[in-house]
Amino acid sequence: MATKKTITRFGTRYGRTIRERLATIEAGYRGKHKCPYCSYNDVTRKAAGIWECTKCATKFTSRAYQLTKPTAVKREQATEE
Repeated sequence: MATKKTITRFGTRYGRTIRERLATIEAGYRGKHKCPYCSYNDVTRKAAGIWECTKCATKFTSRAYQLTKPTAVKREQATEE
């Protein structure tokens, strides 16, 4: 019988489902992430939404608990009528 890894620091409090959900969230932001600037695979989370690459020392913002690709800036072309 295989079970998911749960957070043991809470003991039996708060219920199994909430502890498992917290475990998946924490595993997501504590894991290794790829830098969108230099493609190095070691970006760390400094605070909620603030990430830093350990190789190129670039600080950037993204989502609070997971790193997403930066969105491209769309430029609107002026149409002549």
